[in-house]
Amino acid sequence: MAFKWALVIAIMLAPVVLRGQTEATRWSETLTMSLDSLLEAPMFERSQVAILVYDLDGDSVVYDHGSRQLMRPASVMKVLTATTALSELGADYPFRTTLAYKGIIEPDTILSDSLHEWKVLRGDIYIKGGFDPLFGEEDMRAFTESLREQGIRRIDGRVFADLTFKDTLKWGEGWCWDDKEATLTPLLYKAKDVFMPRFLQALDLDSVVRPIGYGRITEGNTNTENDWNVLCERTHTVEQMLTHMMKESDNLYAESLFYQLSAARQRATARLSAEREYGLIRELGLNPDAYTVADGSGLSLYNYLTPRLVVRLLRHVWSRPDILAILYPSLPVAGIDGTLKKRMKGTQAEGKIHAKTGTLRKVSTLAGYATTANGTHLAFCIFNQGILNSQEGRDFQDVVCQELVK
Repeated sequence: MAFKWALVIAIMLAPVVLRGQTEATRWSETLTMSLDSLLEAPMFERSQVAILVYDLDGDSVVYDHGSRQLMRPASVMKVLTATTALSELGADYPFRTTLAYKGIIEPDTILSDSLHEWKVLRGDIYIKGGFDPLFGEEDMRAFTESLREQGIRRIDGRVFADLTFKDTLKWGEGWCWDDKEATLTPLLYKAKDVFMPRFLQALDLDSVVRPIGYGRITEGNTNTENDWNVLCERTHTVEQMLTHMMKESDNLYAESLFYQLSAARQRATARLSAEREYGLIRELGLNPDAYTVADGSGLSLYNYLTPRLVVRLLRHVWSRPDILAILYPSLPVAGIDGTLKKRMKGTQAEGKIHAKTGTLRKVSTLAGYATTANGTHLAFCIFNQGILNSQEGRDFQDVVCQELVK
């Protein structure tokens, strides 16, 4: 009897399944025809394009045009960096900036008077940078307040900027000399290489007599951290900085996250951080030797990925609720915010495309997720290379996205 009812139910559902398959097939065929016609545009007589569209619900490729071609991903590289960081480090991983001292704190007979018994630090101050682009005014105030809490009004010693978090390279491999990007230093104030001048200003405002000398620690390990007395440590997490990094496509934020990948284990270098990303590529079932990772932001001209890899990465994120919950909201939304705020506005794609943009000279890319009119979820990647200008690539991608959501 149970078998009979199962058979009846199967027969009843068969037309529904068949209709669903027919509709899906018809939609796929219509999309293929639409995208094929778009590829007949004159711009592709002189430029290259690769597209891959994947049905996340149906677990199948919907459209593929040159998805195995190696191309420059531009800022779509940030998707790989963010996913690797969330996989390897987690959303709560902290970027640390530490204020410490070595020496003794004792009453200051020079500055003290009948009303105040000030103290002097007879020793050195150490500020260890952790490449935190979110370190700002509130954090600097916490540093100086920690000195005040100890009663310190004079530093009879030096202040050392400890830059041993990463290598001494100030720019990324394959960056152009005229990119005018921020310096890659582990000590940042409001995402700029002005930490020490701002720290000294903060001391002046807090009436702390400036130290007698300054120094930088850039090589190896200081071998003194075990002797440090920590006064204050300020942290920000991966989750806190990810939205700005992705929505605004901030290269410095991406590089700071990239270097955290290797700093979690040893002194950070681009090569070691790239190895962590290659490791994720291997986990995705692809050969890391077939790709090139040079930096975390996509600014380098040496980066080479394929749409196939990017979509495989997006599928991996979709299968991991813990990663998806952090990464998906950080992606720009068409017609709504971030680098997609002015794109696809007023079209069917508005609000239905969550994707990372990428722009280099003669390069425009877009990769992320689309939701169709019937609620189907897609992962897609579009790489345009050799285009006349960025707008040409963006216009093409916007039309493709409008076709995807129909």
